[in-house]
Amino acid sequence: MEMVLLTALGVGGATVIGAVLGFVFKKATHKFSDIVLAFAAGVMLSAAVIGLILPSMEYGGEYGIVVTVAGVFCGALCVNLIDKIVPHLHKIAGVSSDEEKHPRQNERLSKILLFVIAIAIHNIPEGIAAGVGFGTDNVGEALTIAFGIALQNIPEGMVIIGPMLAAGISRGRTFFIASMTGVVEILGTLLGYFAVSVSNTILPFALAFAGGTMLYVVSDEMIPETHAHGSERGATYSLIFGFLLMLVFDVLLG
Repeated sequence: MEMVLLTALGVGGATVIGAVLGFVFKKATHKFSDIVLAFAAGVMLSAAVIGLILPSMEYGGEYGIVVTVAGVFCGALCVNLIDKIVPHLHKIAGVSSDEEKHPRQNERLSKILLFVIAIAIHNIPEGIAAGVGFGTDNVGEALTIAFGIALQNIPEGMVIIGPMLAAGISRGRTFFIASMTGVVEILGTLLGYFAVSVSNTILPFALAFAGGTMLYVVSDEMIPETHAHGSERGATYSLIFGFLLMLVFDVLLG
């Protein structure tokens, strides 16, 4: 149990570490921000396909493809529905502005919060996946999964700091919101450990659902944002590098 707690804290803590690093680069130029965001998009694209969708098909058994397709679609649909209500979420961030006077600021803030929500959503099944390994006494596999998750959580934590600060969210609230995405993963790890039988049943759909949220956000939000300031070529190569880096980690940790 002690190892489970330490692993859960490590996985969630990686997001906090990334958030701290994000404060260092908070005044980055548009070009630098686009490059970092594109790198994170590549990491998440790789994580969605290799770490979430493919395992969903593997764990789904005879009906794996059906469960995976349904999960990906539901995940994308869920984020799309969140996108509809997200204009009202600026109140959660503690930023009040006149929508008529600052429509672009509110639109930018809404996209950033949508991005953060999607990260939090996809952290839940990842945490469950790590916890399930411990619940089945397969410690080696659990540690491998947790290490891979922690690696991708660092750039996730980094990339959300600068945009939130630029959107007018206070430093304290920014750090709190970023940290909460890590706390969600800690809870997911503990949930997976204490409910192995249940999580083994829902894990294929949960993984596919998480993958769907990531595919939606990468395509609908992250890639367009990184191509909006004249850094398309650098952003494209940065995305490819992020994708390949996670691919290499997957092979090394596999």
